[in-house]
Amino acid sequence: MYDISDPRSKLAQNAASPAPGLAQGAKFAPAQFGLFYQSEPQEKSASARTWLTRGQNFIVAYSEAKPGAILERHDQVDEYVVLIADRDTSVMIEAGGEKATVPGYSIAMVPPGDSRVVVTSGGRVVRIFSTQSKDLADKCENAASYAEHRPNIPPFEPWPMPEGGYRIRVYSLDVPPKPGRFGRIFRCTTLMVNFLEPQYGPRDTTKLSPHHHDDFEQGSLALEGAFTHHLRWPWTTDLSAWRDDEHAYCESPSITIIPPPAIHTSRGMDPGLNQLVDIFSPPRHDFSAQPGWVLNADDYPVPAKG
Repeated sequence: MYDISDPRSKLAQNAASPAPGLAQGAKFAPAQFGLFYQSEPQEKSASARTWLTRGQNFIVAYSEAKPGAILERHDQVDEYVVLIADRDTSVMIEAGGEKATVPGYSIAMVPPGDSRVVVTSGGRVVRIFSTQSKDLADKCENAASYAEHRPNIPPFEPWPMPEGGYRIRVYSLDVPPKPGRFGRIFRCTTLMVNFLEPQYGPRDTTKLSPHHHDDFEQGSLALEGAFTHHLRWPWTTDLSAWRDDEHAYCESPSITIIPPPAIHTSRGMDPGLNQLVDIFSPPRHDFSAQPGWVLNADDYPVPAKG
């Protein structure tokens, strides 16, 4: 359910779909919360602290790094994302025999194999991986929550290789809003990242957007301000499978993993800047089908229809 001013109101609606059934004894999965502002990092060195939280198919590695810090990957199995949300932070990425300078307020796609992210101006660096990176998945603070695959999420399948093959690709987040377009969406073979338009002040409570996803998780990464994530699970014929509503207040930095088929909407709370980034893995077909929504669509093909 979207307000008519929300570009997502034009998507195919699924609000009328029947409540999902569950196997005997099965339960709906709870939401996951990585509250980086009050928890200890999973990786720590003299130059960087990194918090790791996962969903079924994606991992968020949030780092606070000093100048000169090096964030390395060896034999990385697939493509990953580097997000530099702050204008005064910059990095140098080395991968696939090339180097690329990534200024602040940018997003970069990094190819598989060996790579290094060298932090030239200290600050926050967010890397996003698929859970095919088992070494990182095992380190996540909530790794135990995904000891068993969640059956209502299909197995992970990457999207086709980019045009011209893998290489470092850097895109600016300095993209002005456009009527009818939702946020600033970028995709690669493994992930879709939507750097939402900044919200100043609390969200209008008459224009919330409660909706649900049938078979994929949403990661909502709060980088500025605070958010209340409202969640409601369907009622089924099995009372023991019901879950209480949640109204989770999360400051930044934090990541909230919203499971299907929970109805959800997020409300910015702070009087200043509230900045949210949505993460999906693999990329979403419905967003990709909207003309002009995916800003780097020319670089990354959509899978052929079967």
